[in-house]
Amino acid sequence: MLAVLMLVLAYLLGSVSSAILVSRLFKLPDPRSHGSNNPGATNVYRLGGKLPAILVLVFDILKGTIPVWGAYFLEIEPLLLGLIGVAACLGHMYPLFFSFKGGKAVATAFGTLLPIGLSLGGLLIATWLIIIAVTRYSSLAALVTVSLAPLYTWLIKPLYTLPVTFLTLLIIFRHKENIKRLFRGEEPQVGAKQDSANKDPK
Repeated sequence: MLAVLMLVLAYLLGSVSSAILVSRLFKLPDPRSHGSNNPGATNVYRLGGKLPAILVLVFDILKGTIPVWGAYFLEIEPLLLGLIGVAACLGHMYPLFFSFKGGKAVATAFGTLLPIGLSLGGLLIATWLIIIAVTRYSSLAALVTVSLAPLYTWLIKPLYTLPVTFLTLLIIFRHKENIKRLFRGEEPQVGAKQDSANKDPK
């Protein structure tokens, strides 16, 4: 019963779209209908600059970290704990409070993985930075990083590998349009101007 309650709370917290709320606070265009049309930190950066984007990024990470940490301290078993992280990401992707039209949950997924260990977080950050530095494609960096997340998890805490793998597949599915654009050479790189930007990965 406690695990079910945490699943619901994680989904509801995930459903709070920081990109939309921060955009309203800073009087920015709605990220669902401007820029890349995606309510995530990357699009908010394109529309409003660093400060709003940082606020969105931090809150989106916390949406994943808070429920998973809470479940950990409540001694919920690992598989259910992982599913609570998945629920937070599903809330971000399909938010109850915003017509089920959300982002791609890269930052929220990162937040759910942080409680597994700082070493895992470090590996994920290092992977993302390397790919983004080499290619300048944020979506490709996200895809490579989440694809390696199950392997990193298996090496560090293998009991969480199954839910992390499910989360990876979910995020890759949400990036299907980015994948198509990458193959067509149409995906915008980091630093692209707003009027040439398409879908972003968060």
